[in-house]
This record gives sequence, C-alpha cells and structure tokens, in this order.
Amino acid sequence: MSTTPIPFDPRALRAPHPVPGAPDNWRRFFTFNTDAKVIGIQYIALALLFLLVGGLLAMIMRGELITPPADLVDPSVYNGLYTMHGTVMLFLFLFPILNGFNNLLIPPMIGAPDMAFPRLNALAFWMFPVFGVVLMASFLVPGGPASSGWWAYPPLSTQNPLGLLINGQFLWILAVAISGVSSILGAVNFCTTIIRMRAPGMGWFRMPIFCWTALAAQTIQLAGLPVLTAGAVMLLFDLSFGTSFFKPEGGGDPMLYQHFFWFYSHPAVYVMVLPVFGFFSEIFPVYARKPLFGYHVVAIASFGIVLLSLIVWVHHMFTSGTPQWMRHVFMVTTMLIAVPTGIKVFAWLATLWRGKLWLTTAMLFAMGGVFNFIFAGITGIMLATVPVDVHVGNTYFVVGHFHTVIFSTITFGVYAAIYHWFAKFTGRMLYEGLGKVHFALTFVGAQLNFLPMHWAGLMGMPRRVASYDPEFALANVLASLGAFLLGVAMIPFLLNLVSSWVRGAPAPANPWQAIGLEWLLPSPPPAENFEHDVPTVISGPYGYGLGHPLVADQARYESRLKEA
Repeated sequence: MSTTPIPFDPRALRAPHPVPGAPDNWRRFFTFNTDAKVIGIQYIALALLFLLVGGLLAMIMRGELITPPADLVDPSVYNGLYTMHGTVMLFLFLFPILNGFNNLLIPPMIGAPDMAFPRLNALAFWMFPVFGVVLMASFLVPGGPASSGWWAYPPLSTQNPLGLLINGQFLWILAVAISGVSSILGAVNFCTTIIRMRAPGMGWFRMPIFCWTALAAQTIQLAGLPVLTAGAVMLLFDLSFGTSFFKPEGGGDPMLYQHFFWFYSHPAVYVMVLPVFGFFSEIFPVYARKPLFGYHVVAIASFGIVLLSLIVWVHHMFTSGTPQWMRHVFMVTTMLIAVPTGIKVFAWLATLWRGKLWLTTAMLFAMGGVFNFIFAGITGIMLATVPVDVHVGNTYFVVGHFHTVIFSTITFGVYAAIYHWFAKFTGRMLYEGLGKVHFALTFVGAQLNFLPMHWAGLMGMPRRVASYDPEFALANVLASLGAFLLGVAMIPFLLNLVSSWVRGAPAPANPWQAIGLEWLLPSPPPAENFEHDVPTVISGPYGYGLGHPLVADQARYESRLKEA
C-alpha cells in the first residue's frame, strides 16, 4: 500500500452542499441517514420534543398540587401522569439527547470519519421513535396509561383488572424493552468507536474528557441494561402470559424485580450524569482560558464511578425488608461514590479559580449545573445514611433530591452543551441575549421548584399523592410556581433555536477559540470530518495558555479554515 500523502485540496474542506448539520435540506433529518452528525441532530430534535411532552405532564401535576385537595384530576389519573412523566423524561428525553451528543461529538473529537457501525447507529435511532409511539399510545387504550410509577414494582404492575392483552402497563413494559435494545446497540457502537477509531497519536491520555465519560457511561449500559431488559421481559410475561417470576402466589418473588430494576436504574443516573461531567470538563477550560486541573485524575475518576455505581443499588431498598448487614454494606458503597465525583467537582473549581471567566450562556449553565450538583451531592450523602433514608425515603425529600440531579444538574449540562456546540454543527450562532434570559428563568425556576420539595419532605409530606395535608400548602405553591416558570423559560429557548437555525449569523469554525480536533473543522463539519487528512495528535487536549499545538503542523490546518 502506498504511503504517499494525498495532496490537500482546500475545496474538499467546504464539502458539497448540503453539509450534514446545516438546515439547508431539512428533509434528510426525516430519512434513514447513516451520517452520525445527522443522526445526532435527529436524536436531539426528537428528544427536545419529548421534553415538551414531559414538561406538560409535570405542569398538570403541579397544577393539581397547588392546592391540598385533589380538585384538578382524578387520583387514578394522577398516578398515570407521574408514571408517564418520569418515563418520558428519562427514556424519551435524557437518554436520547445524550446519545445525540455522543453521535455529534465522539467522531470529530477523536478524528474518526463516522461511527464504527453507521447502519447499526441508524437502526438504534429509529427504534427511538418506535418506542416513543408505543409509550404515547398507552394514553389511547382502555384503562389509560400505566399507573404503577416509572419503576413498575409488582404486584401493582402485574394487575390487569380489565383482562385486556393490550393495556397501558403492557405498552409501558414493551416500550422500555425496545428502549433497552436500542441503547445496547448504541453502547456497542460508541464503545467500539472510541476504542478502535482514534486519530494517530491520540493515546488514552490525549483523549478529551467527554470521550472518557462517554465510554464510562456506555460501559455501564453494557453491564446493566441486559439485566433491566430481562426483568422487563419477565414482568411482561407475568402481566400477560400467566408466568410467576414475581408473583408470590405462584412461587415468585416481587423483591427480585426490585433487584433487577435498581441494579441498572441507579447506575443509569451515572449513565446520564457522566456525559454531563464531560460537558463541564470541556466547557470550563474554554471559558476560563486555563487547562483542566488534574486531567489524568479526572479521567480515571470516570471509571471509578463506573465500578462503584454497580455496587450501590440496594440503597433504594433500605425500607424493603433488606437485611441489616446489607444495609450497612450498601450505605458504605453509596457514600464512597462521593469520592470520584468529588474529585471532578474539585477539578472544575480549581480550573475556574483565577481564570479569565467569559460568562457566555454555555458557561452560565455549566456553572449553574455544578452549583446544583454540589447541593444534590450533599442531600445524596444524607439519603445514603440508613436512618435518614428510612425516615425520608417515602417523602418529597427524595423527589427534590432526584430532580436536583436530573434537571438542575443533567439538564443544565445539556443546555450548556447545546449553547456551546450549536454553532459547530449547524453553522449558525445562537443569540446570547435570548440564551441569558433562558438561563435566568431556568435557574430561578429550578430553585423555586425543587428546594421547597426538600422542605416538605423533611416535614413528612409523602410522595406519589394527589392530595395532602394543608400544612404542606406553602411548599407546594412555591414548587408549582417554579414549575410554571420553567415552562415559561422554554419560550426564549425554543425561539432561539428555531430563529438561529433559520436565520442566525454564520458561525466561524472556532467562535470560542477552543482547543480540540472538532474545532479544526469548518462549521458545520463535512460529511466525513477530516476525510483523507486526519491530523496526528501530539499533545493533550487542554493546552490553554501553554502554547502547545494540539496536532502536528497545526498552522496548516488553521490556514485551511481561513481559506475555506
């Protein structure tokens, strides 16, 4: 094979139109497209649509809870609302939108032309709208949607009072099983791409932290998702075909399902939060103009989280008849996971310390996400302690903690990533003014929504109820007002996305003067990223202020962008 380098043609950098992420041919976003950048935008756009659906369900619930009596919806309808709200937000918003960023960022960050298995990648995406339709169809069947909570504990989830094969719970389990298969396919693809397709010179410790966290998160998927998917299939058979895996009257054990469910579903929090940790680690050095503090330790800590996340699930079952020795063991392991996460928080704060902070919208959302995560970490340690967990485990304190992690940390990180990389993959700049309005409304709304839940929980308000004692009224009024404010905050966000995509200012290749392979590409990148001229990486990814070139002959790549 010839080793003669292919001469560079600057016109190749422009790529024939339409380029993958640009909006000039919107029809390709509705096709079976194998380009990872198109698939990434497909994931993100559909996930944001389901964010609106899940948010609407949340506002209906908060409308119910703004007054003590159940006077807006029937309590049985309320059970279906919180079941579907949780399921939509997790399985149809957060997991898919993070898969979208994996598709957008992993190949250009490591110098790969595409994912390792492009057709498998497209198949994994198109399973997403399928299980979305299956789940939403449960609103139309007799008896309404599933109402056993997004955790679907038996025996409640194995009851079928109408005796119909197709019912809301059946569709819920089927959708979760399809989602599991889709995510397993995606995990195989992402892990293979990162392990096998890195650019020349990009050793493990020259790889961006986002790729470390993505690989760690997908390792959890491969370890835990088959367990949840198997549990969902067994639950489906118990519900519809007369088996007794979890039915005590037939010799089954309902506690077994809880182990199946939480063995994956607690690590699933880290599947969502690890990529967000990657976002923070990419964003802070850019807008602080400093290298990421403790890069090697931060990278290794990602896999420390993986190992510990697989041995903490029983803390969800402290009140489920768990033996005392098991409570002690899992209390310790749950507390230990604060060590690798604390390492990351310390590294971010040290990166920001004495930095030249550029308070863009992306930076504000990242800083707000870390602020919220520190509070969530404190309440998480409280819940890891057996006596505290037994006292508040079935109260709104857990709801407040969970939402501070899921929304105030993870969703804040997602917003930060959208504002940071939107220009790169669409070729258009977002409006910073609208972005900062979005941040202000979202930050205030989140505190107003979720902090009073902790207060109500400590006073003893039970969760999963449509009516409550009037002593909890003030906390619920504040929480409901916060939820409505979060709904209002979506208006400037969506207006910004649509107007910027259609008519925003053209984006330069590197509007933030960031360091990384993706910033050596035009905005948006061509179909196969670097195509025939993949750069050789010669230093680490966070050389802000150090004067070290990232790739060999970097000046040549930068001059190409000017020519293009």
